[in-house]
Amino acid sequence: MVECRPEEPMNHQGQGSAMWGPETASYLLAAPAVPLVLYFHLLPTVFAGLAVHVLTVKLALRLPLRWGALARKFALAAIVILVVLGLCGGCLGIWSFLHGGRGMAGLLASIAETLENLRRTLPPDMADAIPATMDDLRYQATSLLREHSHRISKAGMTGIKTLVHVLFGMVIGGMTALHHFDATDRCPAFVAALHARTGALATAFDKVVFAQVKISVLNTVFTALYLLVILPLCGIRLPMLTVLIPLTFVAGLLPVIGNLISNAAIVLISLGVSPAAAMGSLVFLVAIHKLEYFFNARIVGGQVQATAWELLSAMLVMEAIFGVAGLIAAPVVYAWIKGELKTKSVI
Repeated sequence: MVECRPEEPMNHQGQGSAMWGPETASYLLAAPAVPLVLYFHLLPTVFAGLAVHVLTVKLALRLPLRWGALARKFALAAIVILVVLGLCGGCLGIWSFLHGGRGMAGLLASIAETLENLRRTLPPDMADAIPATMDDLRYQATSLLREHSHRISKAGMTGIKTLVHVLFGMVIGGMTALHHFDATDRCPAFVAALHARTGALATAFDKVVFAQVKISVLNTVFTALYLLVILPLCGIRLPMLTVLIPLTFVAGLLPVIGNLISNAAIVLISLGVSPAAAMGSLVFLVAIHKLEYFFNARIVGGQVQATAWELLSAMLVMEAIFGVAGLIAAPVVYAWIKGELKTKSVI
């Protein structure tokens, strides 16, 4: 984003106060941005654009200063392409890993084994409600798909639309990164104010995302200790650990909801071993899930200089208003607002 410097305010009182017009207008445009993005389900698009922008700028800062303007432009363009391809490749890699022979196929096999174990241990009346084989499970799933085909088709179209929006967001993020280092000495006050707002948003996103990576690493370490140390000490060894541990890290990049995904998989695999293992996994992972709220608040709070109760309150309020999307966006939005208030010396 271009770091423009607006003209200095005039000494004359009327001319100096006129400078507040463009800045006020930029705040009026920024204020409804969050509810509009969440209402129209554009959060993945915005986050994709911010991710490309932030990563590109971070890599571009490592370019040699002696390079000329033209060489830097070409290098920036190459970095943008590499970042977009890297993000897309990473997503495809995760998808192929989860759907490969050692991923989803292995999880389905474990589900089948879990169903068989349940049928042997549960009372006959309850066991009859559980599919006996994967063919029975597949038949029930097919019937369910047939009954709800309209909703599933709509969800599929929504997924395609979201994917297209994410690609547009990446392109826009790359374009803004190309202009981030433009040496513009003077520009219109309104343009400078808009760049100040978007620059503060990018800074907040940068701090929060890297903090979330730390949270995911911490959560993965705790989960790995439970799966690799605590359970074996209790005489329990779960299968699919080479899938469950990476899944915990990848899913943990999503605030709060990511834990639900990985925890459900771990509890299901544990249920295939024994009910005691499933109960132990459920208790342990629920405790970790609850602690993640405080890990999130403390680690992210350290980045944006906010206390735990501030972030927890922001997450609670935005989740109540906008649902899961509001919960995910809350740390970034709160960091953005607090950064703007500090810039104006309000707090």
